[in-house]
Amino acid sequence: MNYKKSVILGGLFALSIASSSTWAAVSSGEASRLGRDLTPFGSVKAGNDSGTIPAWTGGLTEPPAGYEGAGQHHINPFPMDEVLFTINASNKDQYTEHLTDGVRAMFETYPTSFRLPVYQSRRTHAVPDWVAENTRENAVNAVVVGEGDGLKGAYGGYPFPILSGNDEQKAWQVIWNHLTRWRGVSGTRRSSEVAVQTSGDYALVTSQQEVFFNFYNPDGSEDDLDNIIFYYLSFTQSPPRLAGGAILVHETLNQIINPRNGWGYNAGQRRVRRAPNLGYDSPIAAAENLRTADDTDIFNGALDRYNWTYEGLREIYVPYNNYLIGEKGTPYSEILGISHLNPELTRWELHRVHVVEAKLKDGARHIYQKRRFYVDEDSWNTVLLDQYDGRGELWRVTMGIAKNYYELPGVWTVLDVYYDLQARRYHVLGLDTEEPNTRVFTEDVPNRRYFSPASLRRRSVR
Repeated sequence: MNYKKSVILGGLFALSIASSSTWAAVSSGEASRLGRDLTPFGSVKAGNDSGTIPAWTGGLTEPPAGYEGAGQHHINPFPMDEVLFTINASNKDQYTEHLTDGVRAMFETYPTSFRLPVYQSRRTHAVPDWVAENTRENAVNAVVVGEGDGLKGAYGGYPFPILSGNDEQKAWQVIWNHLTRWRGVSGTRRSSEVAVQTSGDYALVTSQQEVFFNFYNPDGSEDDLDNIIFYYLSFTQSPPRLAGGAILVHETLNQIINPRNGWGYNAGQRRVRRAPNLGYDSPIAAAENLRTADDTDIFNGALDRYNWTYEGLREIYVPYNNYLIGEKGTPYSEILGISHLNPELTRWELHRVHVVEAKLKDGARHIYQKRRFYVDEDSWNTVLLDQYDGRGELWRVTMGIAKNYYELPGVWTVLDVYYDLQARRYHVLGLDTEEPNTRVFTEDVPNRRYFSPASLRRRSVR
């Protein structure tokens, strides 16, 4: 298969940005650091001075013994690792420099039950050679267009493995690395989401999801990409009142010029309709309004409603290498506590993260007045996110519970969790331990018609 580098913007999109301001990529000399003192994806290869964060030595690229292949729930590659210590409400002040405001707020909100079991840090992220090669090319070619609106000169790898420019430009680059991070070529998954009430009660909404990451199309070309980062289909399978409904998304690279395209299928009406309210702070009904449209995938969509600032690298305890919480057969009732995930099933490690702050622009509308992102330096996943209301009060704490999918290889989240500190409820995406399989990744490149609005009605069956 020819994993070729490609310029991603063409046609009308390229013409529309020709006169826009752009921010330059790094020099070839700077890019030569990738694979030397920097990892192939741009993080610092060395560990920290105290040894609590190890050096990156290649990541986790081979499955452990007993793993049989695609769709099997992952076997823990570190079964002998033990909890080093536990952070809780009574000792949290000893670790303040390594805790986010959101995690500290969780201790204050749930002082008797919330805790962090801390394990040794393992830098497991890795990418295929062709993604690393494209990332090196992106480093000298990729630029942010306009006011963070889009990209050009990047394809098939992280656009900005080495940050450059002022703090605003670096912030845009971090977020674009998150938006276009490596998560495979294609994938399917049947999983459930839940909104957990203050009583601990919940009702499952189960769906089948299919995604094609067009940005990582190994056969991609300038004409083929057509300004689409990925195609996403989701078919609701239960509860009965929602079964048969579907949503289709074409995620665009520049959502100011060409907003995200979305369509919904209503099984009762047997009609496909445009879904224009799939962006920004539109509420998600299945999440009982605990998640906005741009909360999905921790963050997605356009950057234009915020002023962005890069605040540097910090050493933070983050949810990482979480295999226990995704083990096959673990009952959802064991995973879902009354107020938060069962801490006994979580794993927290000390990692370096890029910190980015977004403040709502004057005159712009969004339910979150401020957001602070904590983005893993290796995988560029946003693993923690603090979100503030219009009064400036911390409102919601989002956690990307991450692990290495060694069949890719690469780190991605196993669960996305959204805590509402004011309502004292939370929402979880990605439950699949009671399903026969977990995510199935392939390198298949589907026909674009598979992700067309016309396919929704014929493929959506109650």
